[in-house]
Amino acid sequence: MKLTILGCHSATPHINANPTAQVLEVQGHLFLIDCGEGTQVQLRRYKVKFSRVKHIFISHLHGDHFYGLIGLISTFLLLGREADLHIYGPKGIKEIILLQLKLSKSWTNYSLFFHELDSNVPTLLFEDEKVTVTTIPLKHRVYTNGFLFQEKTKERKLDFEAAQKANIHHTYFQKLKQGYDVKNEKGELIANKTVTLEPDPSKSYAYCSDTAFYPEMVPQIQHATALYHESTFLESHQHLCEKTKHSTAKEAAVIAKRAAVGTLILGHYSGRYGDRSLFKKEAEEIFFKVELAEDGKEFEI
Repeated sequence: MKLTILGCHSATPHINANPTAQVLEVQGHLFLIDCGEGTQVQLRRYKVKFSRVKHIFISHLHGDHFYGLIGLISTFLLLGREADLHIYGPKGIKEIILLQLKLSKSWTNYSLFFHELDSNVPTLLFEDEKVTVTTIPLKHRVYTNGFLFQEKTKERKLDFEAAQKANIHHTYFQKLKQGYDVKNEKGELIANKTVTLEPDPSKSYAYCSDTAFYPEMVPQIQHATALYHESTFLESHQHLCEKTKHSTAKEAAVIAKRAAVGTLILGHYSGRYGDRSLFKKEAEEIFFKVELAEDGKEFEI
């Protein structure tokens, strides 16, 4: 998994502070997560191929998380896109986008598929043979979901020397990787675990922005390889969390600790702070492995 932060700041964009958008590359997919204003410019800046974006996940209908979507859809049209585009987001997103396309007479020449959400329980949105994407219900001022991206169990590794010694024909090697016992060239049944090794661990990424402190998410994101959790405020402004339904860096760290995640990535910073290292410092009082999101920063998960 590779995560690229396109923007990680709250509310209004600034010259060096873009609103929320991320790209997650996993098992051949390139998923766009949220699409704040200016996302397509950031995609170009960090050399992300537009043609690879086939699934876009929108957490909620606040402008700093989706105002860049109509522009990106329109640019796809101008570039002659033909591939289908799937958009997952709260109920109402289809109406918003189609109205803009209608009034601007800019209907796409490619198919747009909207997957509108209104459930308050985790919902499977996407699945293929390698990856699943599930909603993470959150607590914000409007209906909001995070997203859990999970690799499925990977193929076992072939112990080539052991397979040769067991006299197994190479045409059965793929079956071995898939976990099957097979017969060797003498007709003897060979146990899979005697000629294969454990697969690489499957990885998972939990994206949680925006939300108030919400421990109810912890069971779903337990042991995630990495967690991105909004940290709009420092402790000095914790009193603003109830009104805005945002979190502090410390509250994000509490979630990370309870869920026993591998790494906590902080983001969605309020523009009132000049020193972002304070977010990391406060979170590390609770949780041991904390990273700061920055525009253009890449994380190998």
